[in-house]
Amino acid sequence: MNYISLIVFVTYFALLLLIGYLAYRKSNNFSDYILGGRKLGPVIGGVSTGASDMSGWLLLAFPGAVYAGGISSGVWLAVGLAIGAYVNWRFVGNKIRQFSIVAGDSETLPEFLENRTRDKTRAIKIISSFFILIFFTFYVSSGLVAGGLLFEQTFGISYTKGLLIIGLVVLIYTTTGGFFAVTWTDFLQGIIMLFAVVIVPIVAFTELGGWKSTIFQVGDVSTNNLDAFSGITILGVISGLGWGILGYFGQPHAILRFMAFSSSKDVTIGRAVYTVWNVVAMYGAMFIGIAGIAFFANNPLNDPEVVFIQLSQLLFNPWVTGLLLVALLAAVMSTVSTQLLVSATALAEDLYKGLFRKKAIERELFWVIRLAIIAVTGVALLVGLNPQSSILGLVSYAWAGFGAVFGPSVLLTLFWKGTTRNGILAGIIVGGLTVILWSLLSSAGIIPFVLYELIPGFIFSTLAILIFSRLGSPPTKEMNEEFELAHQSNI
Repeated sequence: MNYISLIVFVTYFALLLLIGYLAYRKSNNFSDYILGGRKLGPVIGGVSTGASDMSGWLLLAFPGAVYAGGISSGVWLAVGLAIGAYVNWRFVGNKIRQFSIVAGDSETLPEFLENRTRDKTRAIKIISSFFILIFFTFYVSSGLVAGGLLFEQTFGISYTKGLLIIGLVVLIYTTTGGFFAVTWTDFLQGIIMLFAVVIVPIVAFTELGGWKSTIFQVGDVSTNNLDAFSGITILGVISGLGWGILGYFGQPHAILRFMAFSSSKDVTIGRAVYTVWNVVAMYGAMFIGIAGIAFFANNPLNDPEVVFIQLSQLLFNPWVTGLLLVALLAAVMSTVSTQLLVSATALAEDLYKGLFRKKAIERELFWVIRLAIIAVTGVALLVGLNPQSSILGLVSYAWAGFGAVFGPSVLLTLFWKGTTRNGILAGIIVGGLTVILWSLLSSAGIIPFVLYELIPGFIFSTLAILIFSRLGSPPTKEMNEEFELAHQSNI
């Protein structure tokens, strides 16, 4: 099986590199490289956004959490993510696309916030980029950890070598093709991921005797496995729902996709495509964990996060197994490539050009962003070198960081005319520091209850924006006119 899987993996890698080369041929300027020239279509946009959202945690950490703790460990997170994703697409997607065009044709989230609030000090862009680099390093690292685990489980090679292989392949096609390479490969990978989360639970449930038989077997292991409230507190439910409902608003990689759509109509169609993909993917992954409870009842897994890998190897012939494991690889690489591009863009466009080389030519920026991708990858590899790293832990920390740093800023910038530079700057700082400090204090046992750090981070960031926007100069006439134009136009 390893030999066949190796053939499938090598073929897949070759396809990704080919896409990277074709994307390189299509990227005519720097705008194409970082935003695709705002030509993203609805189907590719919807599926690729889903693939970049979910990452390796969809097929490793999420089914693993359900396998280890029953449906209560996943259902609230799944519900929250489904609601949050839809609301984000419905109310933020097209609005930020229009606003980013009106606000100086902004091509990154930090640039949009700076242009929207007329920040001449560049403090918003600098601090935003700083937090993007911090939290995306953890996010990228989570994907590399998943890739290292996959290679270790599949081929028996060392975790570190698997980590390096994943990092190298993603590095090559991302630096080569930029936004086009990332979106096209994410689309392909999203289709493969959807196939995996549908076929694995169907075959597993069939092997176990069907739906009723599987549920009875899961209940025989422990009735708590079927209780959505088992072992979970009110704060646990709030944390699970908050992950999705609040977290989505501030994810830079999703916002980048919104800004890249070619029209309002494409955003609407993309929302429908994404919603279907998202719901099927999450609940399919949850059913994988449920099937694993029954399937491994007499021989429990030592590491819950490998339940998808084990079911794939046991239930299918080697060629299908190879494709399913490629789906896991796809989940990893789709997210890592998107995050690398956003992080490197923050370094090149928002920091290097914004602070040091305002008149940098496109050729220079191309090389700076490629070097930035290499640098971010290197740091993420160092973070992920510990094979005991928790994929879900790394993802949840990064997700909380972005949700608290940018979520309130995006929402209030789009929908409250009174938002000012002082408010956004305060919100970004307060949101980021709250997540970092809350996580540290919780780990040290100083905070005596368990609450996902995104929740207090989002609340305090929102309050900071509301309070500090009232201090100092109010929005200018030009800012108010821009606000009205963005809400009235249908670009």
